[in-house]
Amino acid sequence: MVRIRLRRMGLKGQPSYRVVVTDQRSPRNGSFIEIIGFHNPRTQPSTDIIQEARALYWLSVGAQPSEAVQSILKRTGTLDRLARMRAGESVEVLAAEAEANFKPVSPKTSYPAPEAGKGTMKKASK
Repeated sequence: MVRIRLRRMGLKGQPSYRVVVTDQRSPRNGSFIEIIGFHNPRTQPSTDIIQEARALYWLSVGAQPSEAVQSILKRTGTLDRLARMRAGESVEVLAAEAEANFKPVSPKTSYPAPEAGKGTMKKASK
């Protein structure tokens, strides 16, 4: 069975995720079939970039999204477009609509840096 799920990327304590299509049995960061998007929860609001045409294709052939990806697809409007595609609209029109509605967000984190001496890093021993 094919799943659409998140694959963790980034440094320790600084996660970002790729939205990938993969076999259900493969491990979280194992092999995948295709990368169809990106999710960064560290920005305000979180950055969600989905290739609509590819997501609609994989959903139409039976790929099941995980719970996290389902909420991302709902937030970006992909699940609504999938219902419209099943009702008869073409994929090209829906993908163009998604492209027009895309609002770019800065990939940089929006959380403020901690004050001097208030961070979680330990001081270097001398």
